[in-house]
Amino acid sequence: MSETDGAGRPGGSWPGPTAAALRAQVELLLEGPRPLPIVQAGETVLRRPAPPYRGELDGRLLDELVEAMRETMRAAPGVGLAAPQIGLGLALAVIEDAWPVQDDLALAREREPVPFRVLVNPRYEPVGEQRVGFYEGCLSVSGWQAVTPRWRSVRLTGRDHAGDLLDEVLHGWPARIVQHETDHLAGRLYVDIAEMRSLCAPGHGLRWSAEATPRAAAQELGFSLP
Repeated sequence: MSETDGAGRPGGSWPGPTAAALRAQVELLLEGPRPLPIVQAGETVLRRPAPPYRGELDGRLLDELVEAMRETMRAAPGVGLAAPQIGLGLALAVIEDAWPVQDDLALAREREPVPFRVLVNPRYEPVGEQRVGFYEGCLSVSGWQAVTPRWRSVRLTGRDHAGDLLDEVLHGWPARIVQHETDHLAGRLYVDIAEMRSLCAPGHGLRWSAEATPRAAAQELGFSLP
């Protein structure tokens, strides 16, 4: 998820490579340029449900991969990055939102700092029935933005970098980020559920996404908000 945005649960996954092949793929990836290249919409890996992580990488290799993903996310800049976005079919994502934001935007979008964290095999389910729509972007759909309805509150489950269980309820912008990145691991992009009449080409999105809420965009572009 891109920082200028202001983001399911994975289904069945394709079998993926063997443990040895996965290790070789990660090692080759880490030998390449930094920040890591971010693949763009149209690449098959973004549309395949990511295989779950089952401990195929030793501690050193996993640590190096996580650090490379963190570096790439920050350089983009973004607030989340899923492994498929660097061409790696693996149910792993990193998130962090420490970017400054105006008070009116933070209040309207329930945006609060999200410390760096790793999501392993994450899933989410809605808590309540409220959905909210805000402009959202994606590092793999570079420059484009659209209003995307998301659950206001979700329950996140999975594991963290250390293998400890995750089970918590998130609200507002942190919940949006988790939904966006977890959807990547299910082979989904935000444009699959976005309000397409709100879609803005590169260079035009800030006109609307800089507003605390997309009400003016809805009126001018002719779409409904949740």
